[in-house]
Amino acid sequence: MNLNLLAILPEALLVLLAVAILILDPLFKADSRRVNLGWLAAGGLTLILLISFLAGQPAQNELTLGGMVRFDWFAFAFKMFFIFAAAITALLMMDVDALANRAEAYVLLLAATIGMNLMAASADLVMLYLAIETTSIPLYVLAGFLTDNDKSTEAGFKYLLFGAMTSAILLYGFSLLFGFAGTTNLAAMAVSLATPTVFSLGALLLVLVGFGFKTSIVPFHFWAPDVYEGASTPIAGFLSTASKAAGFAVLLRFSLTVFPQTGSQWQYTLAVISILTMTIGNLVALAQKNIKRMLAYSSIAHAGYALIGVVAASTLGTASAVFYMMAYILTNLAAFAIVTVAGRVIGSDDLRAYDGLSRRSPYLALAMLVAFLSLAGMPPFGGFVAKLLVFAAGVEKGWIGLVIAGIINSIIGVYYYLTTLKYVYLYRMEGEDEESYPIPVSRPYAIALTVLVAGVILLGTFFAPWYDLTVKAAASLF
Repeated sequence: MNLNLLAILPEALLVLLAVAILILDPLFKADSRRVNLGWLAAGGLTLILLISFLAGQPAQNELTLGGMVRFDWFAFAFKMFFIFAAAITALLMMDVDALANRAEAYVLLLAATIGMNLMAASADLVMLYLAIETTSIPLYVLAGFLTDNDKSTEAGFKYLLFGAMTSAILLYGFSLLFGFAGTTNLAAMAVSLATPTVFSLGALLLVLVGFGFKTSIVPFHFWAPDVYEGASTPIAGFLSTASKAAGFAVLLRFSLTVFPQTGSQWQYTLAVISILTMTIGNLVALAQKNIKRMLAYSSIAHAGYALIGVVAASTLGTASAVFYMMAYILTNLAAFAIVTVAGRVIGSDDLRAYDGLSRRSPYLALAMLVAFLSLAGMPPFGGFVAKLLVFAAGVEKGWIGLVIAGIINSIIGVYYYLTTLKYVYLYRMEGEDEESYPIPVSRPYAIALTVLVAGVILLGTFFAPWYDLTVKAAASLF
């Protein structure tokens, strides 16, 4: 069996880190367990990121593990995104007592990260399904991890039910594709399914249901607001970024590898879904009074923007979608980190609870300004470049109507992002002296927010090296 150890280097290191956490957990004193576990997980993930980036870059596009895993720049880029998001999430978990004192919470985070890595690299239906389940099951548990919180329990239960249903539909679609093609290898399936039929396109639609759930695109988005609201905020941030990016990685590889000949059919289908996802996500976000639900519908809308790059089905389109995921991970993690910090002190997720935040914590408000303006697609932040690239990819391939819909929806999105910032900067706490109620930012959160905000600004002002990485990742699919 062909085995390139570099192809599984990040996953092997993640397993070793999980084992180290489980072994060292009983040795930590109760009063220091929260700090030690958090720094061990976050530091270990950062070290894995550096080692993998420096030593694990693919020299060529190749199959390994008996043809089950593809070792290329596309998989490598997404693996770096996932490990980075996990490291930031580990920092954010440190001030959530129900998570920080539990070694199993960090192990579940690492298990989900391993699954996401394999999702991005899967070259076979069997490995792909196993990777999706390896990702999903730990996330079901993490979403409902706060067992003394009814909303968290409800979130975990809903996520499990919807996930199990879509997983069954996805597996049925996979079984049909195997029956039509006679193989589970993605590249070989493309040859067998070179002539699309009604049945193979029907199987593709079933598969799209499973991928749509992971990316929370319309009409498979209904689970996201309830789960994001009920889950602990760091886990909601991880779900909305890394999990969504993993879904897009699979969608890009699968559609461009297995069904390149069905261009017009699946492109028109995804174009309609993109418009519906952007529009419904933004319009419903306008009515939200809870900031976590607002960010949930915002994340649905952003999935619609990223789909424009998928619809383009070109090197630029794929590169723009990958770049969009990079910018989105940085920006949305920053937004959820701010909500985590502020929510612990404010004790509410209501938008009006953020009145006067700029005077209670100027630096936290500044980070919120950067994150929300980037989500709105304003220069000079990463979100602006990301939207510019996906719109350019759409125009290049003639999807003018889709791009116009994206621009209109971007304008709608600006409204609710600026409305939130209005509460932060222009409103005052009712009947209170704001300076007497500061919002402290602990060291883990300060590190996480500094890295995220710097990354958002860097992607918007010095984006060439990062764009080159996404182009290299996209080229490996063509």
